[in-house]
Formats: sequence, C-alpha cells, structure tokens
Amino acid sequence: MAEEIRDITIIGGGPTGLFAAFYAGMRGSSCRIVDSLPELGGQLTALYPEKYIFDVGGFPKVLAKDLVKSLVQQAIQFGPEVTLDRQVRELEWVGEHFELRCSDGTYPTRTVVIAGGKGAFEPMRLKCPGYDEFMHAGIEYAVKDPEAFRDKRVVIVGGGDTAFDFILMLKDVAASVMLVHRRDGWRAHEASVAQVMELVEAGEVELRTFHEVRTILGSDRVEQVTIFDNRTDEDAVIECDVLLSCLGFKPDLGPMKSWGLNVQKNRIMVDSHMATSIPGVYAAGDVVDYDGKLDLIATGFAEAAVAVNQAVHFVDPSARVNPGHSTNMKVFKEA
Repeated sequence: MAEEIRDITIIGGGPTGLFAAFYAGMRGSSCRIVDSLPELGGQLTALYPEKYIFDVGGFPKVLAKDLVKSLVQQAIQFGPEVTLDRQVRELEWVGEHFELRCSDGTYPTRTVVIAGGKGAFEPMRLKCPGYDEFMHAGIEYAVKDPEAFRDKRVVIVGGGDTAFDFILMLKDVAASVMLVHRRDGWRAHEASVAQVMELVEAGEVELRTFHEVRTILGSDRVEQVTIFDNRTDEDAVIECDVLLSCLGFKPDLGPMKSWGLNVQKNRIMVDSHMATSIPGVYAAGDVVDYDGKLDLIATGFAEAAVAVNQAVHFVDPSARVNPGHSTNMKVFKEA
C-alpha cells in the first residue's frame, strides 16, 4: 500500500525534530517523523538519557530522558505519523511533491524539514586489539542506565565532557572508576573537571594521564585492559568489567550528501528562513550552519519553529508565516 502524502515530513526524531512535529500539528499540517534510530529522542535517548541538561527554558535542570518524554508528549498530541528505524536514502521532487525513499518503501511529502542532528553518529574507535570483539560485551560508549554499572570496575577513556559526565554519574554506583587519558589537558567544562579532580584527590576516582589503551582482554566479556604510558611505553594491566570509550563521534550526513543540498563541512547551509538550496526543503538544529549559528537545544527549538512556519507557507501560500501566539489559537481552546 502506498504511503499517504503528508504536508511536512521531518527527518530526525531528536529534540529539534520533536518540536518541529509539535509546531506542524499546531499549524494544522499533516506530519510524519522519520528517524534512523529505533526510539525517539535522538542522542539524548541513545547516548545521554541520565545526563542533566541545564540550559532549556523552563527547566532549572532536567534529565535528558525526562526532557524527551515531555517533548514526545507535546509532539504526539496532534497525531503525527512516526516511522522509526528507517534511514532516508533518497530525496526526489516528482512534479508536485517530494518522495523520500527508504529501504521499506517510499514516503511522499509536500515539504521536508531535516532535523537529523549531526547526521548518523558513529563513535570514534579505539584502535587496539579487542575493541571490535568486545563491543557491547564490556565495551560501551554510552550510559543509558547507571544501574547496569552497579558494582562494576569501570575504566573510562577520554578527556571531554562525556568522560567527565560519566565519572560523575557512576562514582557512587560502580565499584571503582578509573579515567585514562593520553595527555593531561581536558576538553570538558571547567566545573566538571574541578569536581572530578576533587574525587581524584579524595581517592574516589583513579586518574592515569599520559596513558593509552594497548589491548583489551577477556573470554566472553572484558576482564582486563592493558594500558601503556605514552612517555615510557611501560605497560600496566588493569582489572576491568566495563570500558567506556568516550573519544567522541564522527558525524556523517550519509545519503543526504547526494541530495543536491549545499553542504559545507558536514553541515547543511540555510538562510534566515531555514531554507536549504532546494525549494521546499528546510533544516534546523545541529545539522545546519549559518552566520552566528549556536549548537544548542534552545536554538534548535527556535529554528524548528521558523522552518515549519516557512514549510506551512510553502504548502499554502495564503497561510501566514507568523502564526501568532499559541494562547490565542483555536486548536488549544477547550471544546
């Protein structure tokens, strides 16, 4: 059966995409979300569900998973179609609408809003024996449930925000936590670094700077990690149940790079209307770039609103771009 045409199809089910779906529904547009992940929420769900976020309006602090829960509740109130675990491979204008082609079929739509974060996020690999063999058998790159690390001997590799966030998240859960980093400089927030260094001084976290992983050993699961001092090449064997690799992610727009969009440095270039180089295709969130761009959830929300309002006007040129204040909209009035 052919898929039903939608006014707006949103590629990406992270915070920006979810807010775009809400805005589409608020404007009375039919909407579809397509996401390559099996769950809504983007990286907040896949990588950082237990991480606190402090810079979203209205929340002094909120767990990523709770923010996603609220965003999903807000987005689905108008009944968008949600299609998960599908990567859009092709986009083509076929006369009066676009066709988005996925492995399972074709999704017709009048406009597109790309809100795919930084594209497919592939974790940077540890280049050592055992990494591929023990992936998800003692090697992880995300903490979805801290309780899964209860009483485990955890080795964290990296020097950025993710590594330090995981230390603070697991310090009272794991049996032990060791941080391994190839140098003594950090890319993490100063406040997080200060907190972790206090834990190191108190003996609650072990720190090995100027060290790297040489090999990961075990039978069915990780049991030991051999690290080496990159100044002396001296080895040390560490008993380990879980190794968290926090080396960052390699963003990749994947098939989107072949759609004819203006892509520079793995970002889609947009104008002040969030319009891409293809009429009827808009983009918002971390995937876009323009002069003054900030990679924040807060700015992603604003960009989603701009993109959707422009998409509504593209579908129906008589529709106002500015919808006015939500408090005055009939859609929210009680029957």
